Parts: sequence; structure tokens; C-alpha cells
Amino acid sequence: MQQRQFEKMKNSDGFIAALDQSGGSTPKALALYGISEDEYHNTEEMFDLVHEMRTRIITSPAFDSSQILGAILFEQTMDREIEGMYTGDYLAEKKGVVPFLKVDKGLAEESNGVQLMKPIDDIDDKLKRANERHIFGTKMRSVIKEANQEDIKAVVDQQFEIGKKIIDAGLVPIIEPEVDINSPEKEKCEELLKAEIRSHLDKLGQDEHVMLKLTIPTAANTYKELIEHPKVVRIVALSGGYDRDEANEKLKENNGLIASFSRALTQDLNVNQTDEEFNDALGKAVESIYQASIT
Repeated sequence: MQQRQFEKMKNSDGFIAALDQSGGSTPKALALYGISEDEYHNTEEMFDLVHEMRTRIITSPAFDSSQILGAILFEQTMDREIEGMYTGDYLAEKKGVVPFLKVDKGLAEESNGVQLMKPIDDIDDKLKRANERHIFGTKMRSVIKEANQEDIKAVVDQQFEIGKKIIDAGLVPIIEPEVDINSPEKEKCEELLKAEIRSHLDKLGQDEHVMLKLTIPTAANTYKELIEHPKVVRIVALSGGYDRDEANEKLKENNGLIASFSRALTQDLNVNQTDEEFNDALGKAVESIYQASIT
């Protein structure tokens, strides 16, 4: 772990850009960007196009470390280059932005109101390669839809079990047990989730730290005690399906919670925009999310 990056993530103002759409979500991300599925013919072409999109975002003057602390990458993005440098190195060295890697393989089928992660059978290899690519931390996502204490516990147990492997590899895990914004029991889910996370945080060793990526809570400042926990580097919020304006307004109600938005960051970007139009749209998005993240 690089101490300078650790201090930046813990103490600096800004937010994390989530640029980690993977195989299943890439067609939707490209469609929102103005590239339809009939414009590519196979997976290789699809990933070429999405890397062009991400390269355009990352190299934009609007993508700047004065407001963006980190960026979460998909595995293929980590292994590709921007201007002759691996993406993580470009982010860190050219942009001053801390690189993270999405390590999960997607969600298992829903059971008892939750979706655990699919097995990550190649986690050791991913962590080895992440270190070789100078990645600071990782991210992995589960989903909670119902206030079932036993199964929420299973979600958090799985996250922290893998999180410990990530810590042992010298990386900082982002634990992401997302609560579905459409859950009729959202607030109750969040209370149960908070208790389970707190239990695991209290068991971490002296030099073991995690980050958390959580749905913006129904009750403002629900996660205040987790934000202040000594084992938590930072808590970031996912937009979860809210559009940018709504996500920003909800985020502003939560002191110390910062954004890690994906669709809400890129929703106004289009492949057919001129560079001036593109940079202006990205700049406005970055500024609004930054302002919501420093309340």
C-alpha cells in the first residue's frame, strides 16, 4: 500500500469515479453513451469501444485530482493502456488519481432477499496482477433487497472474508453491500446492515483497514458511526439508480459521505459530442458531484 495514496483517500476532499462497468453492464453503458449494440459485432469490439469511452473520460481536463480522488476500473481497463501507460499508472502518475480494481464476478441468483457474490475463484491471481499494475485497492458488490437479518449477515460475512484476503495482499478493499433503492424495507435493511458491518470492523486488526461503498441511506447520517470508525478509510456512496440531481441532493444530507457514482457521473456524455461539449458536460458533472461530496 502506498502511504501517500492512503492519506489522500482518508483525508482529501473529492469523490471516486466508478468506471468499472463489466461484461454484463457494458452494453447499457455504451448505449447511454450513444453507441448501440448494432455498432459492434463481438465482445472484443465492445470492449475496444468502452475503453475508448473511458480513455476519453480519464484524459479529459475535467477529470482532475483536485476534485476526483480515485477511479474504480474493470479488469480489462486495468490491463489496457492510455497513452502508452497501463491505466492505473496513468491515473496515478499523470492525473494524481488513486486506482481501484473491481474484483467480483457478478451476483449470484437472489435468495431470501439478497444476492451474494458469485465465487471469485481467481482472486489470488487478480490480487497479484493488481499489485503488478500498481493498484491501490479493490471493489466488490453484493445486493440486499429484504430486511432478513440472517441473510444480510451472510452478505457481510462473505464481503469481509474476501476483504481479509485483499488486506493480506497489501490492498484496501471497498466493501459494497448495496441496499436496493426500491426495497420497501430499505431503512430497516440499512439498520441491520450497519450493525453487521460494525461487528466486523470491531474485529479487524490494528493495521487492517477497509473502505465501504453503501447506498445513500433513507435516514440522513445513518452511517455516521461507521464513517468515524478507526478501521474505515472512507465511506463512499453509490448512486444506485438515482439520477445525478437526486443523488447529489440525498448525498448532501449525509456529512462525511462522499460519492462513488457511475451512471450519475456519465449520464450527459455522448460519443457524438465535440471535445469542447464533452469536456464541458463532464466538468459540470464533476463539479456538482464534488460539491455534494464536501458537505
